[in-house]
Amino acid sequence: MRIWVARPEPGATRTGAVLAERGHAPLVAPVLAVRPTAAAPPVGPFAALLLTSANAVPAIRDVPALRGLPVFAVGARTAALARAAGLGPVREGPGDASGLAALVTATLPSGDSLLHATGAERKPEPAATLTAAGFRVTAFVTYRAEPLERLPPAVGRELAGNRLEAALHYSRRSAAVALALADGSEHGGAFRRLRHYCLSPDVAAPLEAAGVPVHFVAARPREADLLDALAP
Repeated sequence: MRIWVARPEPGATRTGAVLAERGHAPLVAPVLAVRPTAAAPPVGPFAALLLTSANAVPAIRDVPALRGLPVFAVGARTAALARAAGLGPVREGPGDASGLAALVTATLPSGDSLLHATGAERKPEPAATLTAAGFRVTAFVTYRAEPLERLPPAVGRELAGNRLEAALHYSRRSAAVALALADGSEHGGAFRRLRHYCLSPDVAAPLEAAGVPVHFVAARPREADLLDALAP
């Protein structure tokens, strides 16, 4: 199956390789470009570091002040990258922000100060739940995910030729940007006819709100579940 992988790098290339190994024909064409902010971390002390995206890891791996700080990672992939970067010790969450908040509250005492390494655009969770539980959460903006101005040319050509069959969506924002870029080109109709596979209900939300049929939504936010749903 010819599948558009719209997630940012470096995850996009990795996903494309897995798809190729499974016999699919991936089109790796991210709609977001992740760029580090090079910002200095806020002054602590902090009891732990929260990671809700693997995109934060390259930006913080060489920050001396964060070495040795306990890490709570949202899921398996982020945890693996954090360990490979020499961060931690690392505790692994179940793959979503609410589960990460539950792990933190079950592990650390209320009142602790936490540093959340995040992107410029972030969701309320897990900070909202942790704040309500008595934790002090400080955001550390480590990267920006900047949308492309136009649909990637390769995607436009494939849509025009009706050669694309499906699209994989890993985040709410990348799904929304992919839709906006397609609608801003002459290929909005072809985009809507694709089989859209989404990592979670939150990821699927902007597509469904725009009336785009979603073929599959993973019950758990895990890439393995998403890829297993693809037709061979």
